Amino acid sequence: MSEPLTQPLVDLLVANHRDFLRFVERRVGNRALAEEIVQDAFVRSLERGDEVRESVVGWFYRVLRNAVIDRSRRMTVADRRLDQFAAELESSAAADEELTDVLCRCVAQLAETLKPEYADALRRIEIEGVAVKDYAEAAGITASNAGVRIFRARDALRKQVARACGTCAEHGCVDCTCGQSSMATGPQ
Repeated sequence: MSEPLTQPLVDLLVANHRDFLRFVERRVGNRALAEEIVQDAFVRSLERGDEVRESVVGWFYRVLRNAVIDRSRRMTVADRRLDQFAAELESSAAADEELTDVLCRCVAQLAETLKPEYADALRRIEIEGVAVKDYAEAAGITASNAGVRIFRARDALRKQVARACGTCAEHGCVDCTCGQSSMATGPQ
């Protein structure tokens, strides 16, 4: 077991705290990070009194230098992992976008088989992002009627997707195998 630093050595380290902090801050470029590194090194050093073979101040500067190097290595590894994660997210986002395009085309084609007013409501509200009250005004109906229409249109589309896609629809159409030829046709 290591011996703790003696009180006179601890007092000497505390007396040099500002110099230690400046030393680390010049190397890391960040005051808060420098304070954290100095504090961590100080705490870890308290139980390592048997390692001090020379001036405690010189020894502690070496401890700080090693702590800065260790922190830099950890940050480099963390940055590399973040870069890899970001690249994975970008590639999965491209795959998700492709999947969404395929699914949207399939569902959009099915939406066109609904009653024209349902297909129009779905296209305007769900795809174009028009507010229900704005759609109602443009369609010449009340907002309440528009709300009922979009509810019925969604329900009709859900049924149409279930008919056309079968079990594929139960799993969110993620592995769509329904194809064009099996799509139900006719207004719903």
